[in-house]
Amino acid sequence: MLHEIDKYIFFHSRYGGTGKKFKFKFIDYKKNNLKLEGTFSKDMTNPGPEGFVQGGQITSMLDDVTSILLIFESKGEIYPSSTNLHTIFHRPISIGKYACEASLISKGKNIATIKGEIYNQNGKIAATLIHNAFLISTKLKLNT
Repeated sequence: MLHEIDKYIFFHSRYGGTGKKFKFKFIDYKKNNLKLEGTFSKDMTNPGPEGFVQGGQITSMLDDVTSILLIFESKGEIYPSSTNLHTIFHRPISIGKYACEASLISKGKNIATIKGEIYNQNGKIAATLIHNAFLISTKLKLNT
């Protein structure tokens, strides 16, 4: 079943720099809170013996999820320009599918702060992102 947010996920996967990599799927949405499933692939891992996902890839996924929340809630009329991304890594992440959650902390006229989290297969937090973004007025062409 399609959700209204799917067109925003599709737009992001088509035009976003990293959006196509994570193959996002909708899980749930409530005002100021979005849950998506994202996938980490083999090419996103460190070359070490354990093959854990590289921290920059984890941050990138959370950047995308938190940005999609802002874009969706504005109906495509704002686009976030990240000013600060602070990631805390709690547990290692391997290749596979992960639940991600974005929660709006605060949103003013020009700046927003959003928290993003990735949960491992046991439901434990694996990484947390605090995302600050400057809000750019726009009108996304979602049907192109």
